[in-house]
Amino acid sequence: MAPIRESTVDGLRDLVEKLESRVEQLEARLAEVDGGPAARKTRRNSGSVRMILMGPPGAGKGTQAPKIKDKYCACHLATGDMLRSQVAKKTQLGREAKKIMDQGGLVSDEIMINMIKNELENNQECKNGFILDGFPRTVAQAERLDSMLHERNQKLQHAVELQIDDGLLVSRITGRLIHPASGRSYHKIFNPPKETMKDDVTGEPLIQRSDDNADTLKKRLSTYHEQTSPVISYYQKTGVWKPIDASQEPGHVWNSLLKVFGEEKAASPSTSTGSSLLSKIGLRS
Repeated sequence: MAPIRESTVDGLRDLVEKLESRVEQLEARLAEVDGGPAARKTRRNSGSVRMILMGPPGAGKGTQAPKIKDKYCACHLATGDMLRSQVAKKTQLGREAKKIMDQGGLVSDEIMINMIKNELENNQECKNGFILDGFPRTVAQAERLDSMLHERNQKLQHAVELQIDDGLLVSRITGRLIHPASGRSYHKIFNPPKETMKDDVTGEPLIQRSDDNADTLKKRLSTYHEQTSPVISYYQKTGVWKPIDASQEPGHVWNSLLKVFGEEKAASPSTSTGSSLLSKIGLRS
């Protein structure tokens, strides 16, 4: 029998890892849809989380944030959505923000911090923690956020940055599909919905954002890097910054997040099954 070449072994290892990732994605979707006993048990056994999720447009925040939210029963505070909601509800903070926006101004840090504080105090989903998405964008905002949390006897646990090369984002962004109500995101090629242009969970229509094109993306990336670099430096100094390679498949990114949360052993059964398979065929010790 001819010996197995190293290139063949590498190819098999890569194939199995891709299969592991795909199985994990499908199991995660199934858990979202049926909310079965295993999914509920996982949620009950999870701790709390207080984190910021950073990353350029298309890095995968819309894919990972709902999974973190589901695992920890935490609230996902996307500041843009939160701002629009407060304006639509005509709350005191919403009226103040609308007045500023109607005049072409930027909503103050104080208003944004108070909106977040209001959610933490009144939104039942926030009782077990929060995922902040889109805030803070400046060091001053980061400092005010820390001060507000300190007043609540809380501390930020993680500032996770999803890192990916700008060049890879063009193909991701131009095929991205969004479910507006939940923020769930899909991709026409890399992560398609089960039914064309329909959300897997609700069956509601998906949309493609008008600014999801290459020219607009380059401008957004330039702005993102200018704004975010000082914030990342701030969180590096405070010790809560954690980088994750977002160029990986979504399942591998999720496993990286579990390691950040100290739950590398809490990965789905598909991971251990896949690992066992790799061991049996001599691809993993």
